[in-house]
This record gives sequence, structure tokens and C-alpha cells, in this order.
Amino acid sequence: MVLSSMLCAAALLSATAVPVAGASPSSPDSGRQGGAVVRTDQGLVRGVSHGSYTTFGGIPYAAPPTGPMRWRAPVPAAAWQGVRDATRPAERCVQMPTPGAGAIVGSEDCLYLNVTAPATKPAGKKRPVLVWMHGGAFLGGSGSDYGAERLAVRGDTVVVTVNYRLGIFGYFGHSGLGAAPPFGLADQQAALRWVRANIARFGGDPGKVTLFGESAGALSICAHLTSPTAAGLFQRAVLQSGSCLTSFPRGALGPGTPAYEPFASQTDVQTAGAQAARQLGCTAGGPDEVLACLRGQSTDRLATAQLMQSFNRPAFGNTLLPTAPGRALASGRFHRVPVILGTNHDEMRMFVGPSLAALPIRTEGDYRARLADAFGPAAPAVEARYPAAHHASPALAWASVLTDRSFTCTTLATGKAIAAHAPGLPLYGYEFNDPDAPVLAGLPANPGFPYGAAHGFEMPFLFPSFPTEQPLTERQRTLSDRMVDYWTTFARTGNPNTPTTPPWPTLRPSSPHAPSVQSLAPGPGGIHPVNAYSAHKCSFWDRLPQ
Repeated sequence: MVLSSMLCAAALLSATAVPVAGASPSSPDSGRQGGAVVRTDQGLVRGVSHGSYTTFGGIPYAAPPTGPMRWRAPVPAAAWQGVRDATRPAERCVQMPTPGAGAIVGSEDCLYLNVTAPATKPAGKKRPVLVWMHGGAFLGGSGSDYGAERLAVRGDTVVVTVNYRLGIFGYFGHSGLGAAPPFGLADQQAALRWVRANIARFGGDPGKVTLFGESAGALSICAHLTSPTAAGLFQRAVLQSGSCLTSFPRGALGPGTPAYEPFASQTDVQTAGAQAARQLGCTAGGPDEVLACLRGQSTDRLATAQLMQSFNRPAFGNTLLPTAPGRALASGRFHRVPVILGTNHDEMRMFVGPSLAALPIRTEGDYRARLADAFGPAAPAVEARYPAAHHASPALAWASVLTDRSFTCTTLATGKAIAAHAPGLPLYGYEFNDPDAPVLAGLPANPGFPYGAAHGFEMPFLFPSFPTEQPLTERQRTLSDRMVDYWTTFARTGNPNTPTTPPWPTLRPSSPHAPSVQSLAPGPGGIHPVNAYSAHKCSFWDRLPQ
């Protein structure tokens, strides 16, 4: 099932804001002299010092998935001689352009990662490791969009950011491939295996790896939580604005747009692959000949908006994902690791806001039509709980409905499923709730429609170089400090609490009326437990037929 173009565009904006074109993959012996040199399993890499921290960019964790390796599981990168320049990130994976851009950007030769580590040697034990999976609707983004120096220096951690295949290059399926795993998720697991084998040489502890990500990155982590082939590759998980139960109702972005679930059956993906093969003229001969024809297609011919959007849902029904992650979670088939999961207070304003120029919601009649499209016979009940008169505008009412139904309540339900099968597991929930969070660069202004704490708006608080329309204020920088402390302490101990931060209670899904979700907002008293279940009307959504 294909996401609407507007949904993809909004997700790409939240993931990458204004992307910076990556440098071309580096070659041995081309680095600047004097940088730190580290030996990996494949060879030596030279990074670059930034005073308090050192970065290593564009380290290959798998061989280029090009030519005959297109649509194959990743294999280890080849060894090299000499010292490889790791002073710049590699090119991003092929992806859809952000709105306003002309050409497709990126390269199929893109399976690289970046390491950021404090410049000082760790005192005694190795540092905890944070591995970041970027968002972008499985269609866009890059590890190099996220400068990790604050997490590394303030948190005394080693941070790894990862590129992985996207769109048709990462999630294509075809009967000739059999029950192949989702290649983008297989890439992520290959990167985690690289971390396990190499991160100690950068000062990191391979036995203390926290996997964290936002949006499609969080959906990826949900997949790894339920993937048998991810066993032992990470010891903690942080899911930001995405969970095993995230879904969108019909019409979420406009009348007639289809409902969306982030994972697809292997059969559905193979059916879409057969349609793509016919569209590309690859029909002659048996499965091997069809695949050879498809692998012979140019990157540009495959990277169309239509084909990319046809393959942005990881398939289940294979060795990496035997079953849909939501069902696996409900039956207790997931890795027992400490988990933080959370959402932003105004998630869906990110998706609704950019669409308002083309699909306005000006009147209560417009709002009522959206509800009818999304919820059918249940629309009057939804309107009764979310009357337009209780919001500043009908558009904001619509965004509130979708935030609660698609993000907050599905995330809390995910926590409930985890707790049901692992009641003693450390589990923490949060809600990022800065109503004046800096707007991500590139988003259109909509008078009367503030973005608030929309999808992706917590990114600058963890990654300060993430581009926004305005810098953080002093109070927001203090919140950023607290969030970095929480995330890195969790990576170190499996518990986010520190002696200097407001206490963060464990999530108690069995007591839905307890204020056990940590609200993260700036200013005095901005960080405190709240009852997100009640505030977002989750008892109503739990009862509503889906």
C-alpha cells in the first residue's frame, strides 16, 4: 500500500530538514594527516579531531549493494591497504528528493556509518554506545544529518549513525527473491554486527549498545526488538515517535488517501514487485532472467517517486521478520531489553501543516468530512470527543485526533504489550511537550496553525546541529541538557534517572490513570510525570473499532 505523496514529503522534511549532500566515498590514503587513526576489521581509518571529540565518517560496514549485489543481503566490506580517509561522511543512500528539489540524490553505494567519540580516553571501563537509525518514511534521510557531538561529549558515550537502503532499493520484493529479508533492515543489523566487532577500538563497550531512532528509525527498532536475527546485537532501545502498533487511518492526509501500516506481508511486497517488473519491461524468461533484467536497470529509472513509494514498508514472513512486529509483540516474542518509548505532544501537526495549502480544513464541515472519511460510522463519536469548538481551528482539531489515535495511544499500547509479557522489564515513557519548539527548517508557515511539539521537533534537543528556523533559547538549551543526560544515562545503566535531573518514573501501563509518562518541556517544572493515557483520550481509542 502506498503512502500519499504529501505524507512522504512531510516525513522526509521531519527526518532531514535541509539535507546536506554527502561527500563521495573516500579512498585509502586520501585523508588529512594528524587525525586519530583506528584499526577496524577491514583496515585503518583516519578521523578528524574537533577538540573535545573526534569523528570518523564514511566507514564501510558492508560491501556496496550494486550491480549483481542489488537486492541481496549485505556482506562484509572488503579489506583495504593503507589508511582510509574517514574525515567526511559518505554519500547518502538513493532517496526521494525533498519538496522543491529537482533530481534524485544519493548513491546505491551507501552502506557506511559514522562514529563520534570523546577525544579523551575513557577512564577505566569502555563507554556505552548509542547507535542511531534515522527517520524519513523509509524513503529519505542519512546518518550524517545528525551531529552527535553533544551526546558523545556531555554524555561520555560513543555514538554511531548509520545509512541504510531506502525505498525500492531497500524494501523491494519479488517471487524470484523468495522470502528475502527487508534489505534496509538487514543493513541495519549488519551495521550492528560491525559495531559489535569494532566499537571497542573507538572506546565503546560492545556489550552496552543502545539502539535508538525516530519515526521510521523507531519503527526499525520495533522490528529489531521482534527479529530473531537481532538477538544479542543491542542491550537497550529508545523508540521516538514510532512503535510496533503505529498506524494511520484512511484519509489521514487527505480524502481518499489509504490507511497505512508500516509493515507489509511478504506476499503483498512480492505482488508489488511483479507489478514493478511489468512496468519496467522485465517480464521475459524465468525468475532469474527477470531479476537480471531488474538489476540491469539504471538507478534513475528505479528511483521514481511512484516506485520508491511502492516499496517503503518492510516485509514480514521471512527469517528477519517471521511475523508482523505488532503480532509478535502481542504474543511475547520480543527481546527482553530495557526500553524507552515516547511521542511528541502535537505529532500530526507535522503532517497536517504542510498539506493545508492544497487541502485546507477551514470549516467544521471540512473537519466533519475528514472524520467521516477516516472513521466512517464512528465519525460522530470521534467528533463528540473532539469538537472543533474546543480547538483553535478545525485543522488543529483534526491534527489532535490523528496525534492521539495514531501516535500517543498506539505507543502506550505498545508499552502495555511489553509489560504484559515482561512485567519486570525496565520500561519508561515520555512526551516531548515544548509548545514553542524551534520549527524545522523548510516547513511552510501556516498562520493560525502553530506546529507546537510536532513530529521530529525533539531532534534539535538531542542533535543541536539539526537545522531549524531559529536557535534554542536558554530555557530550551537547559531542556536539551536534561534530555541528553536522560538518554545517555539510560545507555549507561538501563535507567534514565540521574542525581541531577527530575525523577522519571517507570511506565505503568497496567495503571492507565497513573501519571507515569515523563513530560519534557522547558522552564521551571517543565519536566514532570503526566497521565498521557487520559490526556490523549486513549480509553476512547481503545474501545473504538479499528
